[in-house]
Amino acid sequence: MAVPAPIREFPAGEPAAIAREVLTGATPCVLRGLIGGWPAVRAARTSAAALMSYLGRFDSGQPVDALMTPPQERGRIFYNDTLSGFNFARNRLPLAQLAEQVLRYAAFPQPPAVAAQSAPVSECLPGFSAENPLPLLPPSVVPRIWLGNAITTPTHLDEWHNIGCVVCGRRRFTLFPPEQLVNLYIGPLDFAPTGAPMSLVRLHAPDFGRYPRFRTALQAAVSAELGPGDALYIPPLWWHHVESLEPVNVLVNYWWHALGVAGLAQASGFDALLLALLNVRRLPPAARASWRSLFEHFVFAPEAQVSAHIPAERRGVLGELSEPEAERLRRELAQRLGRSA
Repeated sequence: MAVPAPIREFPAGEPAAIAREVLTGATPCVLRGLIGGWPAVRAARTSAAALMSYLGRFDSGQPVDALMTPPQERGRIFYNDTLSGFNFARNRLPLAQLAEQVLRYAAFPQPPAVAAQSAPVSECLPGFSAENPLPLLPPSVVPRIWLGNAITTPTHLDEWHNIGCVVCGRRRFTLFPPEQLVNLYIGPLDFAPTGAPMSLVRLHAPDFGRYPRFRTALQAAVSAELGPGDALYIPPLWWHHVESLEPVNVLVNYWWHALGVAGLAQASGFDALLLALLNVRRLPPAARASWRSLFEHFVFAPEAQVSAHIPAERRGVLGELSEPEAERLRRELAQRLGRSA
């Protein structure tokens, strides 16, 4: 089986250089030591218990989304055998209570996997961000915490920019570029274990008889292992497989859309995909081909080719939309969808 190439690395010392050379690009990048100065990382380097004690200083008691897989699943979050449900149970409990479970399970030879998934730090750990900042991003980008034991999230994607910062433990990331979609055998779009579309192929034990094109995907994969203080930038729509490798693991991540682009504060390409599936996918082949031409021109062609021949004040949705204009368009679309329901 092909061994993934290493993810490229970039010096973590200059936030301005990272913003210019990394965050504007379309390739993932490891930022070694980006958060090495965080008090949380220093506590984790002392011991997992010291980190949990540190986090306990901020715990608001607000319940967070958590999940648990039985021991025989060995920490892999996935569907059940028939794809009629999932292989884990959901719960909501304070982060401190989950942290106590994780520390207790660290002594088990084959424990259940437990994890808090994507809990907003501002709600469950108010004050944490002030002591553990990421000046690379504006304060409007809200951090989220992922806390658990050895757990694996199979290959999935997010539509946002993402920086994942390892606070405790080690994590292995295996990434696939967006164009490998056809080779990843993605499961249901509207029924996925973590809410994000997910590959049905087991990364480390692929069934090539059932999923033969996955060999091609592996040839394009890149991978990196991160420890405390390290971070990884994942561009939008890069598929990523994430393995937490230690008995105690904590990650803080930051998701954001295209910063500074008018009309994109709440934009969702996935919403547009679902609407296209609803309205376009089932048309006759000739009609679909015609709509493909429209999408390729109006959505993906260079702006000058699409609208340069129209006076700027008359370009409407083909021009630069202000946030109020984008909001007006969203309201109009919502009204049209409401009338068609």
